[in-house]
Amino acid sequence: MTSRPSPAEAEEAAVSLAMAVSRLRLRLREETGTRQAGLSLSQLAVLKRIIEDGPTTAAALASAEHVSQQAIAQSLAALKSGGLVQAGPDPTDGRKSLLTAAAAGRRRRDSLFASHTAWLTRAIEATVPPADRDDLGRAIALLERLADAELTGEARSGPPPAVSS
Repeated sequence: MTSRPSPAEAEEAAVSLAMAVSRLRLRLREETGTRQAGLSLSQLAVLKRIIEDGPTTAAALASAEHVSQQAIAQSLAALKSGGLVQAGPDPTDGRKSLLTAAAAGRRRRDSLFASHTAWLTRAIEATVPPADRDDLGRAIALLERLADAELTGEARSGPPPAVSS
C-alpha cells in the first residue's frame, strides 16, 4: 500500500516539479528557436489549441488554457498582429467572434513543433535509457493529469490537505 506524501513532501515535490518544468520550457524555447520566431510558449500553446479545436472563442480558450481572459487577450493580440490568427463573426451569436488559424499560423506551428519534436527526440535518445522509457511514459501521463486537475475552493488556493494516519 502506497502512503500519501506528507504536506512537506508534497510541497517539496511541487517546487521541484515547477522548477523542472520551467527549465524544460526555457530549454525548448532556446533549442528550437521559438524566441527567434517571435512567439512565447503561451502564444504557441494558444495557436496550437485554435488549430486543433477549430473555430473557438476567446472565453473558451481562456478556460481551456486555464488562464485569465486578459492573458488570452494579450496572446491573441500578438497572434493577430502577426497574421497567425484571424477573428470572424460567430454565425450563431453576432455578439461573439470566432477565432481561426490563418495559413501562416498553421505553417509556423508546424515548423516550431517539428523543431520541438526533433530536439526532444534527440534529448530522450541521449539521456533516457530504453529501460527507463516506460517510466517516462508514466511521468508524461502524471503531468497530463496534473495539467488537467480541477481544484475548487480551499483545495485550489489553500494549504495541502492534512494527511491522516
